[in-house]
Amino acid sequence: MSNPPTKSHKKAPNSAPNKFYKGMALILIGLLVFVAIILNMSVFKTYPVEGTKQKLVIDNGETYTGFIDQLAKDNKVSFPILLKLYRKFFIDETMKAGVYEVSKGMSVREVLMMVSDADNAQMNRILVIEGTTTKQLLKTLKKDQYVKAEVANLPTAEMLKALNIPYEHAEGLFAPDTYFFDKGASDKKILMDLYQRQMKILDTAWEKRAQGLPYQNKYEALIMASIIERETSVDRELRQVSGVFVRRLKMGMRLQTDPTVIYGMGDNYKGNITKQDLRTPTAYNTYTINGLPPTPIALPSKKAIEAAMHPDDSDNIYFVATGNGGHKFSANLADHNRAVQEYLAVMRAKK
Repeated sequence: MSNPPTKSHKKAPNSAPNKFYKGMALILIGLLVFVAIILNMSVFKTYPVEGTKQKLVIDNGETYTGFIDQLAKDNKVSFPILLKLYRKFFIDETMKAGVYEVSKGMSVREVLMMVSDADNAQMNRILVIEGTTTKQLLKTLKKDQYVKAEVANLPTAEMLKALNIPYEHAEGLFAPDTYFFDKGASDKKILMDLYQRQMKILDTAWEKRAQGLPYQNKYEALIMASIIERETSVDRELRQVSGVFVRRLKMGMRLQTDPTVIYGMGDNYKGNITKQDLRTPTAYNTYTINGLPPTPIALPSKKAIEAAMHPDDSDNIYFVATGNGGHKFSANLADHNRAVQEYLAVMRAKK
């Protein structure tokens, strides 16, 4: 007797792998959506612009890290780490100083790319540091590829004539500040602008000057301002330094200020001045000449000019560095000598 035929059964397909792959796909899609969201909040976020266009100023030495951190601090972007990673892998250049134009609708990524190329800048940034010299200013203009050369290479007398400046010496006549000029602006235009600004500052300060100052004219006040500028970088000391030198002038006491010696040494100055340098006469050595030097010794700021016009009303006629920033002011030689010894002690301790 034969066995009845058996009914064949097909094995049902295993659905577990399908569920796994579907799950992984959903996770992947979720991750992609999440990444897209955070990228849209950082790299591809629209850069905030007031109106249709906005100027963006990038200063010398400014870095992408600092720029991105500031954007995050101002709540203009989220996930700054992503911007830093994007910059690391996709932008090889550093930020370039200049004035850029950001249009409404530009992304943060586009802005980061734009400021990596100075050719994208709409204007050229000219930095004139207070206390530097006209010689240094002219050197800056000569090196700037966006400044058209016209007068900076001329001898001083010819340059001043071309600028219609009624002085024989160029020092101190140009206002230090940060400026923005059109690309291709001539050095003549730039220098004329800086000169006019300095004269306006000087004229205004001269009109409002204190009574009884020992200056014969505003140019002598400009000379004093340049000395004050070079003697201290601490704003609160400007009027104190001014007071010391004004009282010395009134007393017929020599100014004896090292910056004038350095300026008179010119290219012979190598970073230090010696006792012999102090004894060597030059037109600017206020250890060997009476009164003011013949011209300014640097480009004084508005604050220094105003200090020259408004010295403090103390009795101090001496000052010396403290060694820890700033100066110690004294009204008599005994106190000054003690201050000098304190300074020397500080310097020995630092060594």
